[in-house]
Amino acid sequence: MIFKNKKHLFFDLDHTLWDFDKNSEVAFDIIFKQHNFNFTVTDFLEHYIPKNQYYWSLYQVNKISQEELRFKRLNDVFDILDVSISEEIVNQISNDYIEHLPNSNHLFDGTIEILEYLRPKYNLHIVTNGFHHVQDKKMKNANIFHYFSTITNSELAGVKKPHPNIFEFALSSAKANKEDSIMIGDSLEADIVGALDFGIDAIFFNEKKIKIERNVTQINQLIELKFFL
Repeated sequence: MIFKNKKHLFFDLDHTLWDFDKNSEVAFDIIFKQHNFNFTVTDFLEHYIPKNQYYWSLYQVNKISQEELRFKRLNDVFDILDVSISEEIVNQISNDYIEHLPNSNHLFDGTIEILEYLRPKYNLHIVTNGFHHVQDKKMKNANIFHYFSTITNSELAGVKKPHPNIFEFALSSAKANKEDSIMIGDSLEADIVGALDFGIDAIFFNEKKIKIERNVTQINQLIELKFFL
C-alpha cells in the first residue's frame, strides 16, 4: 500500500527512532562500574529487555504505576541473577538509570536520512508513552528534536497508547485529522492496533521481524518508509 494524500506522520520514539536497547546498555555500563556486581552488562540486559517490555505492557494499561515499573523491571532481574541487593540500592540504580539513559544518542539505522527525506513532504510528530522530561532530553541529545512540530506524551494526554484519547490529543495538537495522518511505531498493540482502531492508518516498524497474524503494513528498516511515503 502506498499512502496518498497524507500530511501528518506520527512517530513513536523508543524502539522506533531512538534505540532504547543500545542506549540502555551504555547507561547500565556506566552505573554498574560503580558497583561490584559479579555479572556483565550483557548478562543483565538478556533478562532486563524482556522484563522491561513486560512491565511497560502493564504500565500502558494502568495495571502498575510509574514507580512500580521502574522498580520491578530492575528488581526482577537482580532476583534472576541471584544478586542480594537492598530496595534502597535498587531505587538508587533506577534513579541513576533515568539520569544517564537520555544522555546516550544511538538511533536506529536510517533515522536521520528518513527524517530528512520526510520533513519537506510532511508534518512530523511524536506520540510516546514515555515521560516528558526524559523523552525531550533524549531527542535533544540525539539531535532530532527539531524535526518534529508537536510532541505528545502520556503525561500531557492523561492516558497512554493504545487508549484512543492519546491519539485524539495528538491530532488536536497537530491540527490534523484522521484521514491525513499515519502512525509509525514498533509496538503492534500500542502503536498499530491502537491507531487503526482509532481510525488512523499505521505502519508497523518490525525491526525484529516477528511473525504477526494481523495484516498490517510493515517495514523492517526505517529507510523502507520511502516505498510508502
